[in-house]
Amino acid sequence: MITTELSNIGNIIQNQREFFKSGKTKDVTFRIEQLKNLRQAIIEHEESIVEALKADLHKPTLESYLTEIGVIKEIDYAIKHLKTWTKPKKAPVSFDFFSYSARIYPEPLGVVLIIGPWNYPFQLIISPLVGAIAAGNCAIIKPSEIASHTSDVIAKIIAKHFDPAYIAVVEGGVEASQKLLAEKFDHIFFTGGTAVGKIVMAAAAKYLTPVTLELGGKSPCIVDSDINLEHTVRRITWGKFINAGQTCIAPDYLLVNKIIKKDLINGLEKCLKEFYSDNPVNSPDYARIISQKHFERLVNFLKDGEVIIGGENQPSERYLAPTVIDNVSLEDSVMQEEIFGPILPIIEYTDIAEAIALINSRPKPLALYLFSQNKNLQKRVLQETSSGGVCINDTVMQVGVSSLPFGGVGDSGIGNYHGKASFDTFSHNKSVLQNSFWLDLKWRYAPYEGKLPIIKKLLG
Repeated sequence: MITTELSNIGNIIQNQREFFKSGKTKDVTFRIEQLKNLRQAIIEHEESIVEALKADLHKPTLESYLTEIGVIKEIDYAIKHLKTWTKPKKAPVSFDFFSYSARIYPEPLGVVLIIGPWNYPFQLIISPLVGAIAAGNCAIIKPSEIASHTSDVIAKIIAKHFDPAYIAVVEGGVEASQKLLAEKFDHIFFTGGTAVGKIVMAAAAKYLTPVTLELGGKSPCIVDSDINLEHTVRRITWGKFINAGQTCIAPDYLLVNKIIKKDLINGLEKCLKEFYSDNPVNSPDYARIISQKHFERLVNFLKDGEVIIGGENQPSERYLAPTVIDNVSLEDSVMQEEIFGPILPIIEYTDIAEAIALINSRPKPLALYLFSQNKNLQKRVLQETSSGGVCINDTVMQVGVSSLPFGGVGDSGIGNYHGKASFDTFSHNKSVLQNSFWLDLKWRYAPYEGKLPIIKKLLG
């Protein structure tokens, strides 16, 4: 493991501040070169990344490419659009400012901190790093110590391909995070749980440091009766059980129209066998729970409601079968916190108003899913609910569209990223107003006598 000495963190930050002051990172050509460098580094170390993800999460190789190494698409998008993003943008001025011109200049913030989670431990570090590089910043990245193998690989890749005065990795647990959060940064980007997000925000407040918090929450999935059942079942099964349900935007629970409930359950059971066989424990395509602590938390949820599919588990392997539970109460523990695992509660409704009311009675989720071909129902759900994002007739795929900002609202997060949104997150938009010398009207200068009617007219 390549570990930065915690006592050396202050020196690393100072070195990065000096590097930033040199102005090198403001050069757009330099930024593009570094993005290409990052892309090549990922390709060069693909095998090590896949092996690390398998060691940490038993993540299938295809899932590793699709959901982790696939971050290369974000790099390509940034490279393609960066010259356009960095150009000053003209801003309109009103007629009373006819001799002025206005522009908005995006400029880098400085030295930023990126703290990543364990569930997608590679992608959720690299994706915000793409934005930090594109915007012209220096960065310190702190991978999750829980996904220790991936953290080690990230540290080795960054150390090999980047100057630590530009991009550095700090590995470690809570102590490392505390040391970092005690320092002053120009932006902090955190992905993780709400409880730790509050700690990050409190630490940032000491220096008035802006934060981006990518959190989570209980993302509901509404299933109307007006659907293609086969497609719906397949898309819900995939979105819920990839990475053994350890996905911040996985459908957390289903709100199912009573008319379709029985058919949906039968479809889920059939689809799970199709995906993972009769014994998912032997499937090469099914991941494991990250740690014993999280495994025990999830198994405890099985006490709630009635397990109608799955429920089998093996503590020695941290294996928990894809599980569907029915007859849950809103007061049950499984409905009180984000599940973040392969357990899917089903709650039936008879009128869409019930489903909407339930969603609105809870903290705003990171994602909301709706399966319905009814355009009016789609419109109503969009208008009457609030969430970080919405995906209609599919799950999870919204995260792969670079042109869509990704982020939460309320308890599910602050700020967003992906594509241009990542660039904006790590940039300051500097407003510049310029006057000319060809005319200088005296209405605003003292003495003011007799000028009030002119001012009133201008303001009117």
